[in-house]
Amino acid sequence: MGAGHDHHHHQREDYSRAFALGIALNVGIVVLEATYGFLADSMALIADAGHNLSDVLGLVVGLAGSVMARRSPSPRFTYGLKKASILAALVNSLFLLVAVGAIAAEAVRRLIDPAPAEAQTMIWVAAVAIAVNGLTALLFLRGRSRDLNVRAAFQHMAADAAVSAAVVFAGLVILKTGQQWVDPVMSLAVAGVILWGSAGLMKESVGMSLMGVPSGIDVDEVQIELAALDGVATVHDLHVWPLSTTETALTAHLVAPGADSTDELLLAARQMLHDRFGIEHCTLQVERTHLEDTHC
Repeated sequence: MGAGHDHHHHQREDYSRAFALGIALNVGIVVLEATYGFLADSMALIADAGHNLSDVLGLVVGLAGSVMARRSPSPRFTYGLKKASILAALVNSLFLLVAVGAIAAEAVRRLIDPAPAEAQTMIWVAAVAIAVNGLTALLFLRGRSRDLNVRAAFQHMAADAAVSAAVVFAGLVILKTGQQWVDPVMSLAVAGVILWGSAGLMKESVGMSLMGVPSGIDVDEVQIELAALDGVATVHDLHVWPLSTTETALTAHLVAPGADSTDELLLAARQMLHDRFGIEHCTLQVERTHLEDTHC
């Protein structure tokens, strides 16, 4: 009987500068939109400023999660603080829900008690916001498919760019038709877009927080691939969970009565898990026969 524990350590991409730049740009947009939103009495601008403020907070949390996840292991935190990136993604998804509620509530109030909005101010301020949010989104474009924390930041910024485009549209309609109801209606549309876009992020971040199997990994496939290795008869006590938004861990018992070499089997299993499923941390126990109650 043999056991092996493998850490395929890889250099985690550092998005700290991207987060810091995104925070600075969006603080500027919040101040700009809030100031001119009140001056122009535009609910759409004020709503967008509120959403951008939640994104600033989200970017701060994302930055903290990214920095903490790079901390080295310690006697108390033997895996380091990798799960901080999962918590950051979860908090970001909660920020999005708060923003949706605030925007929707104020938009409904404005529909009931409409107030005139300065369309030209709405248009040019929102146009600046499109440029800034689009630039910030590009900072996270490359890493969005590999890191849930980075994806949360990208999703916020891309949504903000779309939201600002909606504000520009509302301003153009008001300028042309004078229909003030367009402003709060566009705010409700904004809330709907944010809610729709954040549903997947919320589901995945909650799942990771509860140590669910990361998306993109099928446990049945993992078990089949392990069982297909030379000498392996069966696989049991298979567990897969996220260590962070980019790293996955696995433990399993391999019953391999026909394995010529335990070391070769462990090496083949580790390589397969890394190449096929991107699993960086695996702990495998090789057994000649199926041992009951061997949990450790």
